[in-house]
Amino acid sequence: MSTSQEAAAARLVEERASVTAELARMEQDLTDLFAASRDTNADDEHDPEGQTIAYERSQLSSLIRRARASLEEIEAATERLAAGTYGSCAVCHQAVGAERLEAKPTARTCVRHADVRP
Repeated sequence: MSTSQEAAAARLVEERASVTAELARMEQDLTDLFAASRDTNADDEHDPEGQTIAYERSQLSSLIRRARASLEEIEAATERLAAGTYGSCAVCHQAVGAERLEAKPTARTCVRHADVRP
Protein backbone atom coordinates (compact mmCIF):
# COMPACT_ATOMS: atom_id res chain seq x y z
CA MET A 1 0.00 0.00 0.00
CA SER A 2 1.40 3.38 -1.00
CA THR A 3 1.78 6.30 1.37
CA SER A 4 -1.25 8.08 -0.12
CA GLN A 5 -3.34 4.91 0.22
CA GLU A 6 -2.21 4.53 3.84
CA ALA A 7 -3.17 8.14 4.49
CA ALA A 8 -6.57 7.58 2.86
CA ALA A 9 -7.14 4.43 4.92
CA ALA A 10 -6.23 6.29 8.12
CA ARG A 11 -8.54 9.17 7.20
CA LEU A 12 -11.42 6.77 6.54
CA VAL A 13 -10.80 5.06 9.89
CA GLU A 14 -10.92 8.47 11.59
CA GLU A 15 -14.11 9.41 9.73
CA ARG A 16 -15.74 6.09 10.65
CA ALA A 17 -14.85 6.53 14.32
CA SER A 18 -16.15 10.10 14.38
CA VAL A 19 -19.43 9.29 12.64
CA THR A 20 -19.93 6.15 14.74
CA ALA A 21 -19.47 8.11 17.97
CA GLU A 22 -21.82 10.85 16.80
CA LEU A 23 -24.40 8.26 15.70
CA ALA A 24 -24.26 6.55 19.10
CA ARG A 25 -24.76 9.90 20.85
CA MET A 26 -27.74 10.80 18.68
CA GLU A 27 -29.33 7.37 19.09
CA GLN A 28 -28.97 7.73 22.87
CA ASP A 29 -30.48 11.22 22.70
CA LEU A 30 -33.44 9.80 20.77
CA THR A 31 -33.87 7.00 23.28
CA ASP A 32 -33.75 9.53 26.12
CA LEU A 33 -36.28 11.73 24.32
CA PHE A 34 -38.69 8.81 23.92
CA ALA A 35 -38.25 7.87 27.59
CA ALA A 36 -38.85 11.44 28.75
CA SER A 37 -41.96 11.87 26.63
CA ARG A 38 -43.38 8.49 27.62
CA ASP A 39 -43.90 9.61 31.21
CA THR A 40 -45.57 12.92 30.48
CA ASN A 41 -49.03 13.90 29.36
CA ALA A 42 -47.80 17.06 27.66
CA ASP A 43 -49.77 18.24 24.67
CA ASP A 44 -46.76 18.85 22.44
CA GLU A 45 -48.98 19.96 19.57
CA HIS A 46 -50.04 23.02 21.54
CA ASP A 47 -46.88 23.53 23.62
CA PRO A 48 -46.29 27.28 24.06
CA GLU A 49 -42.63 26.67 24.89
CA GLY A 50 -41.51 26.37 21.28
CA GLN A 51 -40.21 23.21 19.62
CA THR A 52 -42.40 20.21 20.06
CA ILE A 53 -41.31 16.76 21.11
CA ALA A 54 -42.42 15.47 17.72
CA TYR A 55 -40.23 18.06 15.99
CA GLU A 56 -37.21 17.08 18.08
CA ARG A 57 -37.79 13.39 17.33
CA SER A 58 -38.07 14.18 13.64
CA GLN A 59 -34.88 16.24 13.66
CA LEU A 60 -32.91 13.55 15.51
CA SER A 61 -34.28 10.81 13.25
CA SER A 62 -33.19 12.76 10.18
CA LEU A 63 -29.69 13.30 11.59
CA ILE A 64 -29.44 9.60 12.43
CA ARG A 65 -30.41 8.65 8.85
CA ARG A 66 -27.71 10.99 7.51
CA ALA A 67 -25.09 9.54 9.84
CA ARG A 68 -25.98 6.00 8.75
CA ALA A 69 -25.72 7.07 5.11
CA SER A 70 -22.29 8.56 5.88
CA LEU A 71 -21.18 5.24 7.37
CA GLU A 72 -22.34 3.48 4.20
CA GLU A 73 -20.30 5.93 2.11
CA ILE A 74 -17.25 5.35 4.31
CA GLU A 75 -17.64 1.60 3.92
CA ALA A 76 -17.95 1.96 0.13
CA ALA A 77 -14.81 4.12 0.05
CA THR A 78 -12.97 1.53 2.15
CA GLU A 79 -14.02 -1.17 -0.33
CA ARG A 80 -12.80 0.97 -3.25
CA LEU A 81 -9.50 1.40 -1.46
CA ALA A 82 -9.16 -2.38 -1.05
CA ALA A 83 -10.13 -2.93 -4.69
CA GLY A 84 -7.61 -0.37 -5.92
CA THR A 85 -10.24 1.97 -7.40
CA TYR A 86 -10.21 4.59 -4.64
CA GLY A 87 -9.41 8.03 -6.04
CA SER A 88 -10.60 7.16 -9.54
CA CYS A 89 -13.74 8.88 -10.84
CA ALA A 90 -16.64 6.45 -11.22
CA VAL A 91 -17.79 8.32 -14.35
CA CYS A 92 -14.68 9.22 -16.37
CA HIS A 93 -12.15 7.00 -14.53
CA GLN A 94 -9.69 9.89 -14.23
CA ALA A 95 -8.11 10.87 -10.90
CA VAL A 96 -10.55 12.43 -8.45
CA GLY A 97 -7.84 14.75 -7.18
CA ALA A 98 -6.05 14.95 -3.86
CA GLU A 99 -7.75 18.21 -2.87
CA ARG A 100 -11.22 16.74 -3.40
CA LEU A 101 -10.34 13.58 -1.49
CA GLU A 102 -8.92 15.68 1.32
CA ALA A 103 -12.17 17.66 1.52
CA LYS A 104 -14.40 14.63 0.99
CA PRO A 105 -12.62 11.30 1.52
CA THR A 106 -15.68 9.36 0.35
CA ALA A 107 -15.87 11.13 -3.03
CA ARG A 108 -16.72 8.77 -5.88
CA THR A 109 -16.29 11.30 -8.65
CA CYS A 110 -14.03 14.11 -9.77
CA VAL A 111 -15.24 17.70 -9.40
CA ARG A 112 -16.39 17.78 -13.02
CA HIS A 113 -18.76 14.87 -12.38
CA ALA A 114 -19.68 15.72 -8.78
CA ASP A 115 -23.34 16.17 -9.65
CA VAL A 116 -23.55 12.83 -11.49
CA ARG A 117 -24.71 9.69 -9.65
CA PRO A 118 -22.39 6.82 -10.62
